[in-house]
Order: sequence, then structure tokens, then C-alpha cells
Amino acid sequence: MDAEGGRGAAGALKKSWRSELVLAYQSLGVVYGEVVTSPLYVYKSAFAGGDIEHSEGNEEIYGVLSLVFWTVTLITLLKYVLVVLPADDDGEGGTFALYSLICRRVGAGLLPGAGAGDDLKEQRDGRVRTALQQRRELQWLLRLFALLGTSMVIGDGVLTPAVSVLSAVSGLKLSMVDEHHQYVLLPVTCAILVGLFALQHYGTHRVGFLFAPIICLWLLCISIIGVYNIIYWNPHVYKALSPYYMYRFLQKTQFGGWMSLGGILLCVTGSEAMCADLGHFSQSSIKLAFTMVVYPSLILAYMGQAAYISRHHSFEKNHHIGFYVSVPEKIRWPVLGIAILAAVVGSQAVITGTFSVIKQCCSLNCFPRVKIVHTSSTVHGQIYIPEINWILMLLCLALTIGFRDTKHMANAQGLAVITVMIVTTCLMSLVIILCWNKNIVFALAFLLFFGAIEAIYFSASLVKFHEGAWVPIILSFIFLMVMCVWHYGTAKKYEFDVDNKVSISWLLNLGPSLGIVRVRGIGLIHTELISGIPAIFSHFVTNLPAFHQVLVFLCIKSVSVPHVQPEERFLVGRIGLKQYRLYRVVVRYGYRDVQLDSLEFEKALVSSIAEFIRSGDSDQNCYLDGSDSPYEKLSVISKGLPFQEEDGEPEGSPKSSTFKETNPKLVSSKTRRVRFVLPENAQMNSEVRSELQELTEAREAGMSFIMGRSYMKAKSGSSLIKRIAINFIYQFLMRNSRGPAYAANVPHVSTLEMVGEAEHHWGLQVQILDT
Repeated sequence: MDAEGGRGAAGALKKSWRSELVLAYQSLGVVYGEVVTSPLYVYKSAFAGGDIEHSEGNEEIYGVLSLVFWTVTLITLLKYVLVVLPADDDGEGGTFALYSLICRRVGAGLLPGAGAGDDLKEQRDGRVRTALQQRRELQWLLRLFALLGTSMVIGDGVLTPAVSVLSAVSGLKLSMVDEHHQYVLLPVTCAILVGLFALQHYGTHRVGFLFAPIICLWLLCISIIGVYNIIYWNPHVYKALSPYYMYRFLQKTQFGGWMSLGGILLCVTGSEAMCADLGHFSQSSIKLAFTMVVYPSLILAYMGQAAYISRHHSFEKNHHIGFYVSVPEKIRWPVLGIAILAAVVGSQAVITGTFSVIKQCCSLNCFPRVKIVHTSSTVHGQIYIPEINWILMLLCLALTIGFRDTKHMANAQGLAVITVMIVTTCLMSLVIILCWNKNIVFALAFLLFFGAIEAIYFSASLVKFHEGAWVPIILSFIFLMVMCVWHYGTAKKYEFDVDNKVSISWLLNLGPSLGIVRVRGIGLIHTELISGIPAIFSHFVTNLPAFHQVLVFLCIKSVSVPHVQPEERFLVGRIGLKQYRLYRVVVRYGYRDVQLDSLEFEKALVSSIAEFIRSGDSDQNCYLDGSDSPYEKLSVISKGLPFQEEDGEPEGSPKSSTFKETNPKLVSSKTRRVRFVLPENAQMNSEVRSELQELTEAREAGMSFIMGRSYMKAKSGSSLIKRIAINFIYQFLMRNSRGPAYAANVPHVSTLEMVGEAEHHWGLQVQILDT
């Protein structure tokens, strides 16, 4: 038995390692596409500004190699792989995930649902925690800091494709005489960029099988070329890995060497992707791929370039110091083709990452609603956003045509990369204190050590503001303004809904019929409220002569967790008395969850209400939303009551409705039959049976979706900034954004839309949108 158990454990361990190796292989094509293409432009960017020049003594090239080696080792390997990567938010990583983790653990975030459900076991460094909980300005500052990092990530999605593709195509310079390349590089680069963005709607999964082999081939290529150059040109170049050469470099070049740090910084571009793509892979697979494959290949590539350049001092122009000059001429064309493919793969990963970041922001009401297309039914996270895709393409083409070389674009990319890293360092220091419950000394040591390194790089990048670094600042300012205005307007609209909601006592005074005629069908009334009755309902009762026999107040909430388990997604409660047939359903999604499609959503919604009716108003697993009213209690429905739909008798034929104890199914027939399948030995009283029967008939009659739309307007006397933000920017974004995501996921026979002004009064306008 022990031997069999040992063999079983060994087999499971072997299978686990095999799966980790497969994930590590797959991660090469998704996670590391950007970082592995950095050898194309790091040396070129370091020497391109004219701040340093390559001399006979090789102090400059050795110093650059030493800086590259230690920057990759300390920032990418030590900081990201060993420290930041384990700081995941339920398996998700990245800047927004760190911020979400802090908000939930502290219970002080501005995100919807932040802090709910977390057990704060230890209260170390309580002053930091208390300050974040009580100081509203600190919460806004933390949120603004996270949005700044997010906006820089979006800016990097504009810069990286342009820099990577143009750097890869620049190898044509060495194969053309005179200055003919200037008529070829730009059109070829623009054509590749247009093709890259045009193919986004097909989804990564359709061409994903090519990504990992391309990156593996590229890593093998740069490793072999690096080893060849080291052995053939300068076997002693390994000495430059010593920190002593950094000191010699800065001592000789001084201000010029400090200015060149902006180009050297590009060796760590793409490091943030290791955390951002954590949800698609495991920590061990990402660590394994980087430490065993990516890191050694990059170091060999940089050492090989330095070895070649150290034996060649007769370059006509410093911008020739780069990757292709160190590639043997006989294999230059094949390497050029592989480099272009690798650049496309790296750009693809950045574009997909930008889509994911924007989806997170949309889910948390920090970005205008856009159309999100899920390109894969099996692989989570592969999405396509048409509006953002074409905006990125136009910005990439504008930068490529405007700058025409990688010098200014590299300066811009460097500032965007280092800003995101600084944001990550600050957020990570808070995670160490608040989430890991470590002593504040560890957090300060992490902040000071990595913060000092990144501050030096940031200052060198910021100094080149007039040489291209202004681009990410302008882009991030625009995206940050959009996100802040949208969130502010959305928050004010929610405050208006809360202030104008109707009390339960008003509903109770209407009587069993609610003062209106009830017609067949289910009416879904969307509301952002999880308690109380929205003002839209009082206007409907006042102005419409009839209403549906079953009314559902539907609230779809995005919470600050990556995923919500299916058994915790639906919260169902009753509003008023049972004979009202009014229900409240709260549907919760995480910021990385894929919302159910229309058919699945409809079935899950109805089955959850049916299970709530069958199980009764149980006090178990109840979610209280802050109201003292007994009618405001919601129950978590872990599994809805299953039902079947089938074609029934044509309309106008005799209807039958049967219920048999031996055959526990509720049956109603019309043009469509609905059968709820009850558990065996289930017992129901006549009241529950009648309520389920009425839900069945309403389901057969169909659904109508009722939506309220308010037009925001700043109050008289508001400041100029608020009037501009609400009356112009927010209204412009509202007019040009997509409709709410829930509207697309709810199949409806007809849609009724309520229109009014949020700051003044609600008008009533009913418009049939779909019949």
C-alpha cells in the first residue's frame, strides 16, 4: 500500500510538473513578447541622444552593459518575479489588482463593494490602516495614483507597437545603399501596424499557437548570436557585469551618462506584463519561464552586442550602434524576418493587455462604456474592444509618421514604463504592510531601495520632456481626465438615485394591486440601488395604466474582486408583501468576469427567483444591504431551480396547468411551455405553488426591460471646473459611449426608457426601442 501510495504521489507530482512546463512554454508567447524584443533598441537608444559617445577605451559600452545587467536583475528578476508576483489578488496581478487588494483588505476603497467579506485578522501598523479608512483625501489620492499608473499602461499600448515594429524594420538600413531606406522604412512600418490592428478582431486564440514558437525561435536566435559574438570578438566581456563599470561609466560621462539612463531603462520594458497576465498562468510557470529561458537569453544577447561593439569603433553614426550591426551579414535577412515577427507578437501582447486594463476600468465605473467582444469561448481574458483598437491604431500611426525614428518614441516609452513601475512600488509597499501584515521596516526598505533606483531613471526620462517624453504625459493626462470625470459623474448620478429613492412605506400604502392593472409578463426594472425603490418606479406607477404581473428590480454590480463564484453571483429578495410579486435581484460580477450571454442570463435570473420562492424567506446566507426594513433582506441563491422550455400549443388553444406530487413539475402551456423541475420529495404549500405558477405564466409571456436614463447637469452656482466636467465632458462621453452592459445581456421583447434630468427633476418619456 505504501509503495502504491508513493507511486501515486510521484505520478501526481510528475503530472503537476508537466502541466507547469506546458504553461511556462505557453507564457513565452503571451507574457514575454515585449521584454524579449528590447535588445532591438536598448543600445541604440542609449547612444542615440548624443549624450555619450563610444570611445576606444570601451568605458561607455561596458558601463551600459553593466547598467543593463543590474537593472534587469534587480527590477525584473528581484522586484517583479520574487516580490511583486506573489502579491496576487485571487490569482490576478497588475497595478489595478494591487489597488483592489488594498481596498478590500483595508475596507476603505472607493470601488463598489470594496472591503466586503474580508477578515482582517491582524492589526499591525494600525495607524496606516486607520488613516486610509478615515481620511477621504487619502483614499482619493490612492485612487488617483492607481488611475495614473493605469493611464500610463494605456499610453504604453500606443508606444510599444510603434517602437517595436519600427526598431525591427530598421534592419533594412544595413541592406540598402545611400539613403534609400528612408523611403521604405516608414511605409513598411505603417503597413505592418495597420495589419496588426486590423487582425485584432480575430482574437489571440486564432493565431496564438504561433506565438510561443516565434518567441522561442527569437530567444534561441539572440542567444546563439550572443554566444558567437562573445567567443569571436571579446571573450572577456563578462567582466563588464561587475558594478565597478557602472561607477566608471558615471564617473567619466557624468551628466551625459545620467541623461542616457532613459534609453538604458528600456531593457526592463514589459516587466509589468508578468504580473498583469498572471490570471492566465500560474506563478511558478511565469517564474520558471523567466529564470530558465528569458533571463539567460537576454543577458547573452546584451553581452554579445557589447562584445561586438567593443571591437568596432569606426561607426559613421552612433545610431548604428544597435542590434543588427552585431548580426553576421550572412544571416541578417532571416534574423530580420524573425525580429519583425517577434515585434508583432510583443505588440499583440501589449494591445491585449490594454484591452484587459480598460475592461477592468469599465467594470469599476472608471471608464466610459465600450463594446467588449470576447474572442474565445474557452480561454478567459481574450477580448477585443473595437473603439479602443482603432484609437490605438491611429495614435500609433500618428507617432510613427510624426517622429519617423525610435529616438523620441523610446524617450516617451521610457517615461511611461518607469511611471508604472513607481506606482507599482508604492502600492506594493502598502500591500506589504496592510495585506501581508509585515513590519513597516520591510515596506520602507522595499520602497526606499527600489524607489531610489526608479527615481533616478524617472528623473533621466523626465529631463527629455522636449525630446519625446511629453507624449506619455499628454496621453496619460487625457486618459486620466476621462477616467476621473466619468467616475465623478457616475458617483454623482448614484448619489442622486439614493437621495430620490422611494421608501417601502410608500409602496405598502398602494395596496395589493399597487393602484394599476397587472398584465402578463415579467418586467425587469434596472436600478443601481440595492435598497429602496428607485424613483423611476413611482413615475411608472403614476403615468402608466398597466404593469407586468411580475416585477423584478435588477441591479448588476461590479465588485472589486477579480472573480465572483457562480454560487455567490445572485442575491434575491422580496419587496413588499408576497402578493405584490415584486422581487429584487442583485447580480455581482468581478472586474475580470465574463458576463453571461442573453439566454444564459435570462434562465439564471428566472431560476434564481424560482428557487427563492421555493425555499421560502430563509434567514440563512442572507445579505443585508444596510436597511432596517424586513423587506430589504436578500438571500444568496447558490443554485437556481432548473427549468425546461419547449414548444407548446399554439396561442388560442385550451390551456392546461397541472401539478402532480408523483411528477413534481409545474406545467403551463401556451406558445412556449416552461417546466420547473423540483427536487424529489419536495413539498410546497398552496401559496408557494401559486407564486411559482404565476412566475411560470409570466416567463412564457416574455420579458420587458425598463431602463431609466438621467441627463446630468451641474447645479447653478457650481464651480467652473465642475460645470465643464459635467455639462460638457461627461455629457459628451455619455452621448458617445455604449449602452449599459446589462441591456445587451437581457433579452427583451420591448424596452421602455425613462428620460430625465438628474440635477432637477425626472421627466417621463417612454420609448419602444425593440419590439
